[in-house]
Amino acid sequence: MASRSVAAVIAGTQLTRIERLPDSEGLHNEIVLQKGHAVHFGASITQMIALGGGKAMEAGHANHVEKRHLMEAITDRTAALMYVKSHHAVQKGMQSLETMLSVAQEHKIPLIVDAAAEADLRRYTAMGADLVIYSGGKAIEGPTSGLICGRADLIEACRAQYKGIGRAMKVGKEAIIGLLTALQRYGTREETAQAQKQRMGWLIDQLTDINGLECRLARDEAGREIYRAELRIDAQRLGWSATELMKRLEGGDPAIYTRHHYANMGILQIDPRPLLPGQEQVIVKRIRELAGAK
Repeated sequence: MASRSVAAVIAGTQLTRIERLPDSEGLHNEIVLQKGHAVHFGASITQMIALGGGKAMEAGHANHVEKRHLMEAITDRTAALMYVKSHHAVQKGMQSLETMLSVAQEHKIPLIVDAAAEADLRRYTAMGADLVIYSGGKAIEGPTSGLICGRADLIEACRAQYKGIGRAMKVGKEAIIGLLTALQRYGTREETAQAQKQRMGWLIDQLTDINGLECRLARDEAGREIYRAELRIDAQRLGWSATELMKRLEGGDPAIYTRHHYANMGILQIDPRPLLPGQEQVIVKRIRELAGAK
C-alpha cells in the first residue's frame, strides 16, 4: 500500500508515467519523512517508497526532528510527505502529525499517513491527511490485504497503478471477500480497552509471586487504546533471559508468541487481542511451569 500510494503521488493517472515506474528519473519523486520514521516493520519502509518510484528524504535525526528540518527537506522535487503512525517508529523527539499536516498544507504537498495497525479508520482523513494506509490483517482482523483512504483524485491515481506496479500486488478474490467481510464486522466486537485491562490484570496477578518477574499493565507505546501485560525479566533470579523465555514459549505445545521488540532489554509483552477467551490461563500455566512455580 505504501508503494502504491507513493506511485500515485508521483505518476498520478498519466499512463506513460505509470508504466515507467519505479523509474522516476526527472519526475517529482522525493518523499520526505522524519528520520525516526524510516523504520523496518518486517520490511524497510524506505524500500517500499523506492518500489513506488520514490526517493526517501530523511529529515532530522533518529531521536530529534524539528519543524525546520522538515521545511528544509522540501524541494521543487518533493512529491509528498509521509508520516508513520506505528509503535515501530521512534516516539521520542519526533514532530507530531499535526505539524506534518501544517507543513504539507503550507507547501500544498500531499501527506501520506501509514496507519497500518491503527484502529480508527476515519480519524486521519478527518484531520486532513491526503492518503491513509491501513492493513486489512491487523486491527481490522481480516486476511493479508490492505486499503487506502483519502482524496478522491489520489484514490483514483492509486487505482490507476493497477496498470503499473500495482499489477504485481494483486490479492485474490478470496482475500477481497475476506477483507470486505472483516470491514462489515468491524466495530461490532465486544472487547473494549476495559476488557483488555481486566484480562491482562488477571494474568499479571497470577504471575506476581514468581521470583525474577516484574509484571505491570502497559499501554501501547504509540498511544493506541491497547493494554498489554508487560513482563520484565531478571535473568539471574528467574534462570531464563527474556530471549530464552520467549524461545521456550514459542517452542511449547501450544506455541505461545509474545511481543518481543524489547527482549534485548529483558522485556516481553502479552497482547490480549489475538487471544480467545480463556487462553490467558494457558499462558499463565506455561510461564509458571518454566519458572518452576507451583
